[in-house]
Amino acid sequence: MKIVFPYLAQTHQIPHSLPIAAALASRPEFEVHIACSTAEQESLARRLAALYPQARLQFDRLRVNPLSYFLHRLGGKGLPPKKRTLAANRDYFSQFAAALVPERTSLRLRRLLPELRLIYTQHGPQGRGITYAPDIAQFDYVLVHGSRCEQRMLAEGLIRPGHYHCGGYPKFDLLQRLGGSGPPALFAQARPTVLYNPHFLPELSSWPGMGRQVLDYFAASPDYNLIFAPHLRLFDHHRGRLPAELRRYQGLPNIHLDTGSERSIDMSYVLAADLYLGDVSSQVAEFLVKPRPCLFLNAHGVAWQDSPDYLFWHLGPVLDQVSGLDAGLKLARARHGDWLARQQTYFQECFGVDASETGYRAAAAAVAGAAEAIARFLLEPRST
Repeated sequence: MKIVFPYLAQTHQIPHSLPIAAALASRPEFEVHIACSTAEQESLARRLAALYPQARLQFDRLRVNPLSYFLHRLGGKGLPPKKRTLAANRDYFSQFAAALVPERTSLRLRRLLPELRLIYTQHGPQGRGITYAPDIAQFDYVLVHGSRCEQRMLAEGLIRPGHYHCGGYPKFDLLQRLGGSGPPALFAQARPTVLYNPHFLPELSSWPGMGRQVLDYFAASPDYNLIFAPHLRLFDHHRGRLPAELRRYQGLPNIHLDTGSERSIDMSYVLAADLYLGDVSSQVAEFLVKPRPCLFLNAHGVAWQDSPDYLFWHLGPVLDQVSGLDAGLKLARARHGDWLARQQTYFQECFGVDASETGYRAAAAAVAGAAEAIARFLLEPRST
């Protein structure tokens, strides 16, 4: 059976499904293709695939209209337009029985090729409301990472028995294989290290209203080191060069800037930091592989306390004003024990394992079970 893993978006999505591709490519029943729309995607996919020498993966480049891509980049977009890329490659996708995708734009293939089975691997743990987008119900099969997400998706009719699998987190499998030397040594002076990880959507992110003040605070601070590693898409239109607004912080001994390298997506910074500072990024769940202090910035006056879309804001203090940053950092560190049990529970609900190195290794091992469940679904006769 020929199946394909298309990568149309930023590279941060690749680690969330490539281990599944490798597991399926190790089985004789499948011919597995990796289809990329850019050289950057293919380069990362090939490097990660090398961690799975037993996998018989084939790599293809999708057709991209050069003029369309040029105009897209001219408009501040870093990638070929996804919908047009899907349409331009209809004939390519027609050779496959199934496409396994980490994002929902690929649902457009449902219109182009109604017989193509679509499997949604997601690209991150549960978080805000987008995790439960209504169109998830259009997929033939869904990979769900943890119990709370499973329960809510079932309640909202996004998944149905026999058409989903709960368990395993592919990115943790890559973390195990990358392993080796541990988190990077980034600073000459040993001080508590904060990871600031703002989201990219202006209506949700702390960056537009608070971000520069946050960086200014750390630039003047003798007490902390700062890793500024925002969501990959925040500065996507500046890929390969530092945005002008960040140059004033370049070279400061206690600030490390990364607007989109592989380290920003392979959990290097998550493991290197002592405290997580963010807003709505689901990366906080990965940070809790080793429970540590968290602090959140409510830049938009959200009434979050009773919202199921802001459960992660119960894992540490929440600031409404950046002027409270100094006190908030001290509070998050001094009283981490007040949030420890919630952090452990949240991690367990996200990934189905304990918040520990043993736990994340168990989640990594469960990827084999997820691949087995997907294989069983694809090989069984179709059902309605």
